[in-house]
Amino acid sequence: MSTPSAPLPEPAVPYPPVRRPAARRPWHPAPAGLLPALAVFLAVRAAGVVAVVVTSRLYGRPVTKNLAHSWDSNWYLHIATHGYGHLIWITPTGDVQTDWAFFPLYPTLIRAVTAVLPLSPGGAALLIAWCAAVVAACGIYAVGHRLYGRAVATAWVALWASLPHSVVLTLAYTEPLFAALAAWCLYAVLTDRWLTAGVLAALAGLSRPNGIAAAVAVVAAAGYAVLRCRGRVPAGLWVGAVLAPLGWAGYVLWVGRRTGDLLHGYFRVQSAWSSRLDFGRGALRFLKALFLHGGGVVYPLALVVVAAGVVLFGLLCLGRAPLPLVVFAGTLLLMVVAVSGPFASKPRFLLPAFPLLVPLALALVRTWRTKRARALLLGGTLTAVSLAYGTFLAAVARQPL
Repeated sequence: MSTPSAPLPEPAVPYPPVRRPAARRPWHPAPAGLLPALAVFLAVRAAGVVAVVVTSRLYGRPVTKNLAHSWDSNWYLHIATHGYGHLIWITPTGDVQTDWAFFPLYPTLIRAVTAVLPLSPGGAALLIAWCAAVVAACGIYAVGHRLYGRAVATAWVALWASLPHSVVLTLAYTEPLFAALAAWCLYAVLTDRWLTAGVLAALAGLSRPNGIAAAVAVVAAAGYAVLRCRGRVPAGLWVGAVLAPLGWAGYVLWVGRRTGDLLHGYFRVQSAWSSRLDFGRGALRFLKALFLHGGGVVYPLALVVVAAGVVLFGLLCLGRAPLPLVVFAGTLLLMVVAVSGPFASKPRFLLPAFPLLVPLALALVRTWRTKRARALLLGGTLTAVSLAYGTFLAAVARQPL
């Protein structure tokens, strides 16, 4: 990577530490430069929707199925329409998969939207996902702008829009909702809004099984603040830290109560979906099968994405990124590596781990300032690959997304 010949305005360290002002700054939901970054995000994702629609028609497949009724989306739509406990699936191996594996915030919002707008459940699910993706992009920009400035924040949002699996942001999935809640939760932590952070983390915990990562980040940051200030912290910090895990824990206990096993019931439900904590043994079995038998396109690229996540996390740590970002991304990455499950879906599980893109955003900005043509080529290539591969996943491939 080339370095600039003239001094740059940023500090010498790659990830400048957060500067805490003496007085609390007001909440700025729209920092300078947000609109251009948001325009880039919307342009990339709108192109993704068009690509999926056109490809679906070329292959003679229903557009609504590929966008709103694919894989996990059907479970959320059924929960929104009929509630929990009405849908089970018996796998070829005899496992009983139930809808209790799916967290309640997304289907609850779908039901709420259909109650006030003349939309089908699928249409409401897409509306929520698309709006949440925009809110998430704004939150990522706000975090990046506060920590690293406008240029890095813009690059960060553009990279997140152009990931190979960012097509999920235009489907009826829960990742956009989780990413939106997590992004603004981290922003609230960085601006010492502990009560807001706790509420957002609790909601994130109601959105997805790995939503607990937001609560872990809040609790870790709160614990560090307590140690740094020797216990002299505002009451809101304690309240936020207590609230943060309640959403995730509340649903897990509710499922446990419904199954008759308060503490272990939810994890048994997840086990029927081949999702269990095995400390990477499932990943090793996948690697063995991949090298022995191959895996087409989807599985090798999934492996590349997960491996890249591990490398980027190391760079994030070496760059002294703020603790909440490191803990949040690290928790999501740990759950991907240490928990078994369909490997083709693991890159999707990493999509909300946007802090992993900080090293790439900083590198892209440095390249832009010294070799603009190279930066444009890199960004354009990544976007083209993302749109092509995302369209393949959503409209052509048969593997679970």
